[in-house]
Amino acid sequence: MQTSQTVRQPEGLGPDPVHASDEAVGRSALRKASVRLLPLIGLGYGIAYMDRVNVSFAALQMNKQLHFSQTVFGLGAGLFFLAYAALEVPSNLMLVRVGARRWLARIMLTWGLISMGMILVRTPLEFYTGRLLLGAAEAGFFPGIIFYLSQWFPAGERSKAVSRFYIAYPLSSTVMGAVAGGLLHLDGRVGLAGWQWLLMMEGLPAVALSAVFLLCLPDGPVKAAWLTEAEREWVVRKLREEPGEAAHGSHGAGRAFLDPRVGLLGGFLFCLYIGSYGYTFIAPALLQQVTHASTTVIGLIIAALGLVGAAAMLLNGWHSDRSGERYLHILGPVLIMMAGFIGLGVSTRSGIVLAALVVLTIGFNALHGPVWTIPPSFLRGRSAAAGIAAINMIGILGGFVGPYWMGIMADWTGGYKRGLLTIVAPLVTAAGLITVIHRYGERRARLFLVSGAAGAEPAG
Repeated sequence: MQTSQTVRQPEGLGPDPVHASDEAVGRSALRKASVRLLPLIGLGYGIAYMDRVNVSFAALQMNKQLHFSQTVFGLGAGLFFLAYAALEVPSNLMLVRVGARRWLARIMLTWGLISMGMILVRTPLEFYTGRLLLGAAEAGFFPGIIFYLSQWFPAGERSKAVSRFYIAYPLSSTVMGAVAGGLLHLDGRVGLAGWQWLLMMEGLPAVALSAVFLLCLPDGPVKAAWLTEAEREWVVRKLREEPGEAAHGSHGAGRAFLDPRVGLLGGFLFCLYIGSYGYTFIAPALLQQVTHASTTVIGLIIAALGLVGAAAMLLNGWHSDRSGERYLHILGPVLIMMAGFIGLGVSTRSGIVLAALVVLTIGFNALHGPVWTIPPSFLRGRSAAAGIAAINMIGILGGFVGPYWMGIMADWTGGYKRGLLTIVAPLVTAAGLITVIHRYGERRARLFLVSGAAGAEPAG
């Protein structure tokens, strides 16, 4: 016979109040972090991307007026990434030392001023120098943001968080495309060419936003006045409880370079960026070549592609977090990118080129949320700052190779088709590298479980 017993709770308390409220505290903390941080960070990255690639629109006038060949333009466009890569790791380590608020604001101020100063360019050497300085100024901004978000969002929330801020990447193309035509049409006003108006007006927002970063961005959860004490404690505790935290702890910067996944992820992004930046800097010229449309119409097409990319990024990031799966959410978009480049490389018909650009845009944008959840899963503390910067440093070198290669091929063959088709090769390599990373991670997870069952700390 079953008897009922009344369990007496301490006076004034309901059933397990601490655990009952913990989930609500966590939801509140993440909601506040999302609302307060992601729009501001996304706006900053969107402006960064515009200032990085707005020369693709400026080239529609600049190359003709300054007598730049496709090779000169491609080399100048790519030199940005050499300086950027060289300063990635020291910049991210400096962010850890002085705090995200001051360092990210400094980055924005300097790149905005240099971007505006690009209106003084007249010769290839001045173009090369300006692009190098712009890359040096912006170095560390993106990996700094990825590291910063890893201090706020637990692993299960990072793909959505990255997708929500990184959506600024495709949306910046939308904004840039929408305004580029109008700015280029200011050609001759107050003695400035249209391309000069474009570079000046798109550099100004970075200078203004640097002050907002300095005033509004907290260095971390502990210093966020808009979190309650319980919310701060929840964020810190959840990050400490993540799998691998006990094994990795707060290792020094050198730890990052001992894990082969750092080099493999860097190689993956290198191959990916050869493709993405290879077509990004020629997209307006390619569209004008096949459609014979005005700069305003070309800008609107680029703007529409940005909206498509934003939708792909959000949906894939959301589904990756919901399912907990990363590998297929990365490999699938890489294969989609291959199809897009094949379409661009085999036809000059406007309908096929536009369809291929849509496919390419979907593939490239979709994979970023899942990709950038990988480094914080095996790196912590200073090793995370150094490792994320090293991954991006290796990868961003593809941004030099892609535009320079496309410039050489365009001058050599008289068009873009063959160059675009050759980019399929690095994407095949990227698919292979992400597969190796996935298999390595599975093997490490099995070793972790075995060593944990034996009561030993996993090596490495």
